[in-house]
Amino acid sequence: MSVLGCGIIGDDKIKDGRKQRWDAVERIWLAADESGKMVQQYQSPVRVYKYPFELVMAAYERRFPTCPQIPVFLGSEILHEFKSDDGAIHVKERRCKLNVDAPYILKKIAGVEVVYFIQKNSLDRRERTLKIEAHNESFASRVIVKENCLYSVHPENSEWTCFEQCASLDVKNFFGFESTVEKIAMKQYSQNIKKGKEIIEFFINDLRSNGVTYVPPWTPPKPVSPIEAKPSKKEPEPQASATVLSSPSSCDSITSSSSYHSANTAAQTPVSPTVPDIPELPPDIRIASEDKLDADYIERFLGHLTPIQESYLIQLRKWIAESHKGQVPKDSHILRFLRARDFNLEEARKMLCNSLAWRKQHQVDLILDTWKPPTPLVDYFAGGWHYYDREGRPLFILRLGQMDVKGLLKACGEEAILRHILSVNEEGLRRCEEATKARGYPISTWTCVVDLEGLSMRHLWRPGVKALLRFIEVVEANYPETMGRLLIVRAPRVFPVLWTLVSPFIDENTRKKFLIYGGNDYLESGGLADYIDPEYIPHFLGGTCHCTMPEGGLVPKSLYQLLDNLSMNDGLPSLCQETIYQLSSVIKGAPHEVLVNIDDKDSVLTWDFDVLKGDVVFTVLRSRRPLTVPKDPPGAVGGPLNVQLLDKSMTVGVDVSVVETPLVCHEGESIQGSHVARYPGPYVLQWKFHNAPVSSSLPQAVKATLPDVFTHHKCKVMYYHEVLASDDFRGSMTSLQSSQSGFSSLSVGTTSSAQSNSSQSANSSCPSR
Repeated sequence: MSVLGCGIIGDDKIKDGRKQRWDAVERIWLAADESGKMVQQYQSPVRVYKYPFELVMAAYERRFPTCPQIPVFLGSEILHEFKSDDGAIHVKERRCKLNVDAPYILKKIAGVEVVYFIQKNSLDRRERTLKIEAHNESFASRVIVKENCLYSVHPENSEWTCFEQCASLDVKNFFGFESTVEKIAMKQYSQNIKKGKEIIEFFINDLRSNGVTYVPPWTPPKPVSPIEAKPSKKEPEPQASATVLSSPSSCDSITSSSSYHSANTAAQTPVSPTVPDIPELPPDIRIASEDKLDADYIERFLGHLTPIQESYLIQLRKWIAESHKGQVPKDSHILRFLRARDFNLEEARKMLCNSLAWRKQHQVDLILDTWKPPTPLVDYFAGGWHYYDREGRPLFILRLGQMDVKGLLKACGEEAILRHILSVNEEGLRRCEEATKARGYPISTWTCVVDLEGLSMRHLWRPGVKALLRFIEVVEANYPETMGRLLIVRAPRVFPVLWTLVSPFIDENTRKKFLIYGGNDYLESGGLADYIDPEYIPHFLGGTCHCTMPEGGLVPKSLYQLLDNLSMNDGLPSLCQETIYQLSSVIKGAPHEVLVNIDDKDSVLTWDFDVLKGDVVFTVLRSRRPLTVPKDPPGAVGGPLNVQLLDKSMTVGVDVSVVETPLVCHEGESIQGSHVARYPGPYVLQWKFHNAPVSSSLPQAVKATLPDVFTHHKCKVMYYHEVLASDDFRGSMTSLQSSQSGFSSLSVGTTSSAQSNSSQSANSSCPSR
């Protein structure tokens, strides 16, 4: 692998959100291909050097022609070199020789001991950037390695320097050792990517030890007047300061005083007569911006991540930002979903998209501000937050054995209890953020102590167990990797029965965090005192700290409500009975259509929808005939809707007109937009099934690995629409804000809206993406 920039590999093309999704599908095909072809991609966070750009460049040049700090880098030779007349542009192209730490048999089969890479460095002193392109020369027909790096000035501090890198590895065919080659490459990458910053720091210290502490920026040469151009008596040149390199080509001054290449190599170096093209790096690798993550920020607020894990976090974050129009959940929240799926990017993406749609549909973000638990929960729910554990995690105490589960369900219902549990989790997220800021290191999970004293067969009431399992299912799907440790104390004999029922529904990674103590074992060595400071152990667990949480107890039957007043259905209870979003099915050959009657000219029709499953084509039409909605549309009771309004005999251009260009929307995308109605009358929002092209030449084994969108003919869409008066319209997000459809408690990004346009033609406006 390459170690030419600061890491090993890089990608020369950063795809947009939609293209990334297709790339993920292509990787599924490639993984199952008989050729064994594999693709690996990497996107680095922004790494910051707290030194001026010119000094970093001087340190960077000291890595050539050899660098003992990078053992695999055996040497380099300059193939081409160009310098502009004013010294602003300096381009070098090198061939670099690398050793590969590979098994002997693999080297024997390949017939090589070393591999060669071509590296092109384009230094622009005027713009203060260094762009690096690298690709493998050896085995280029079997393995494709591409790397793009960028050194540039920090956007907020001109005395600092940023470094970014993107890379790709495509193993097409390697004598049947494709998997081995990929593993070797990733191992080599992991060992070297972190060394890049250390090496620059090493050479900066080396410069300082040689008296170089400052390299002046490039300045354009002064024009020479005819008088100055005349020969004159040569005056002695002033001596430069020992700590300053004052040459117009400061980095070259260092190069000339160092043995970067032999005299023979330098003499043979050809000089191009024209200025070569400086490569344009992909937009994604340009200067650090709001969609970038700083490496120091990751270490401080998210914790230690491997380079591959950093790359997956950046890729998923970018995909969410593009598919949800900038409404990006907090990085710690995204990271939880990656960890829950063992950093499987596609699985984490699906899980996170489903959770974001769930939060949006049920307005979970508003729980902490709007949720007021009913009186029985306030008085009889025996649980609450209680200081922190020894590692700084928020601590929650739950006295489950003292809780009347049956009484709470009959008095409040599943809806209220589930909402209360969600509010506890939302509060936990908030407390983790506060703890991270206060303690100076990342805290993303909390600790829970569950006291089972009093647990008996009455807690195994079947409806109560079923409700508990549903609660666990919701929490596991939407709050993964939030439980740092769960301490179960005073477990009675009946506990194994409850554990047998519940444990299959708990994620394996979460189960590993459970510690169970029977009797008074929690008081001994290895018990509570090992995880919680004695001063914070509750008094009912043998400590000295008094807890103010409710003690539980039986709920009076006078507080029970009629069954009709409670949300006790067998399915997952609705978290918001008044949700503004509706769920629809889009079937191949049966689109879903929504009628919107516009009464006044210039009214603004707005929409907001999420594609939960499959790919759809969305468009807006205006009918010249009156339309009616069927009385009993399919799915109207207990399931998603599927309604057709337009008769097949209706002709586009005669009976209906297209007022918004059809838009292909992919699974996981969130779409908002608006249309200014030029004429009153019936309008139709239409979602049609999108036939994704699948190559017929693919093997059946490959087709079997494709996502559901390719193997099912049914899509799901969650949507909301609203009609606003023209005078009240202030952009398409007005309606969304009024209906509280943002990620208020999780979003740290900005929301953007589509610009409304008058519907003068079929292309009058486009949904914001």
